[in-house]
Amino acid sequence: MTPSPRAIERLCLPLDAPDLEQAVALAERVGDAVGVLKIGLELFVSEGPRAVERIKRFGRKIFLDLKLHDIPETVAGAVRSAERLGVDYLTVHAAGAEPMLRAARAAVSGSLQLLGVTVLTSLDDADLRAVGVSCEPQQQVLRLGSLATNAGLSGLVCSTQELESLRAELGGEPILVVPGIRPASAAVGDQKRVGTPGRAIALGADLLVVGRPIRDARDPRAAALAIAEEIDEALLLQ
Repeated sequence: MTPSPRAIERLCLPLDAPDLEQAVALAERVGDAVGVLKIGLELFVSEGPRAVERIKRFGRKIFLDLKLHDIPETVAGAVRSAERLGVDYLTVHAAGAEPMLRAARAAVSGSLQLLGVTVLTSLDDADLRAVGVSCEPQQQVLRLGSLATNAGLSGLVCSTQELESLRAELGGEPILVVPGIRPASAAVGDQKRVGTPGRAIALGADLLVVGRPIRDARDPRAAALAIAEEIDEALLLQ
């Protein structure tokens, strides 16, 4: 089965590579099987804005995943700079608190979608306790998710485990972006709060970020198409 365009649009590939040459090679191998290409810290620190300029040539939406977390004025300036690059999505840490989040939102002048990172999918209860957060991840995600959406952000980054409670609490409007997606047969790696593509879509995810199961596959394009097919099946049941 060939996945539909709406399923492919829901799939985001992180171009986690140390240099632009390798990132471009991965994007070329996947081709039109994903709808969004994500530039993270490793690639952006290595290559800077030219990474965005080059990856935009693939004609896909661009997700700049910088997880900004600083004083309000500094974050606002970074948001303005990112918007000038022409990216579609940009992440900020919801834990930066309301003044920072509102400053980030006020800095957006166009269609840039700001996403609040709630609790990283690599963290669990013990990790949160170690940094002074006494509640479990789901409670912290709900707290930070409400804070970010009340500040005007377009969406949130969360794990599959919090999707249902976020939708119940915040409704259908926020864009919910879910990393830590692993097909049932894939290794979990360093992620702790993971879920399958179909499960995430069924629970209300809008965009799935799938890295290693695609990047490390013998045929990355075929792996991406297989995940898009699973997304399609879940969408048909909604």
